[in-house]
Amino acid sequence: MKEIGGYFELETFTGEPYHPGLIKLNLGRTALLYMLQQMKAHTLYVPHFLCGSVLDTCKENGVTLLYYPIDRRLHPVFTGKMKPGECFYLVNLYGLLDEKTILSVAEQVGTLIVDHTHAFFQKAIPGIPALYSIRKFFGLSDGAYVDMGSGSRSESEGAASLEAVPFDSSCGRYGHILGRYEKSASIFYQQMLDNAHTYDHAPLMRMSPLTQNLLQGIDYERTRVRREENYQTLAFLLGSRNPLPLPAEGPIGPFAYPFYCPDGLRIRKAMAKESIFIPTYWNNVLQEMPTDSLEYDYAANILPLPCDQRYQKEDMERVADVLIGLLEE
Repeated sequence: MKEIGGYFELETFTGEPYHPGLIKLNLGRTALLYMLQQMKAHTLYVPHFLCGSVLDTCKENGVTLLYYPIDRRLHPVFTGKMKPGECFYLVNLYGLLDEKTILSVAEQVGTLIVDHTHAFFQKAIPGIPALYSIRKFFGLSDGAYVDMGSGSRSESEGAASLEAVPFDSSCGRYGHILGRYEKSASIFYQQMLDNAHTYDHAPLMRMSPLTQNLLQGIDYERTRVRREENYQTLAFLLGSRNPLPLPAEGPIGPFAYPFYCPDGLRIRKAMAKESIFIPTYWNNVLQEMPTDSLEYDYAANILPLPCDQRYQKEDMERVADVLIGLLEE
């Protein structure tokens, strides 16, 4: 029975999500499993340069993994075509793969899934399956989008297969996000880690109603523009010192500004002392790959400098000044 009266809950937002009509699931890793099931794929070609949580989820669910390397542009190095039951996982690292590159890989390999975890604002290409994860772009606790690439790009594509799948509940996972809005991130850091660990063996679920609602309250145009402006500020200040072969035009609504330096692990620690926190996203690569491999080098020494919507030009100038000072020590 519907409750009437009593205290108010969070307001219902009525804006338009950035990816309307796509299939809404709980996590990027479960979204990948859902897509593989729909495509009847049992073998997945993945880059060595990939988050361990995705690899663990595939292994736990009986997906055979075959590996391919990347080049210095963070593009895949692969020749061949997928056989029945095989799928190529094209990871759009730092959003550096443009539409032309994605189409070229699709033509070569045949069956693929594009991982746009680092490219929330890059629209999927009709006919090419793609997934998006939300937590790396917004202050939300969960959520993923799936485009199965069938042409209609409608959530109705997956309606039948998701009828028995329950909705996630995320109301208990927003403590660290709400806390950081009013206080220092350090106070809630452990809570953030604990929350992340709850996803380690999470089953496939539909996106929580709370997260769906919050996604309707975001100013996406402001977010995209601010990210692009901040990226360009860092590129202007640091580009001459950055040996990474980045395209002249930055990504759409970029995830971060990738800056390479040969002493990345030390620089991260030094910047943290200045309250500038630079994550290491591929710790599993540091543990598993040879130290002389490109993947190890990039995992250790590419600094994903924050350039998101929380910051302005002055913040980017501070990041660049601190980094340059450390490089010149």
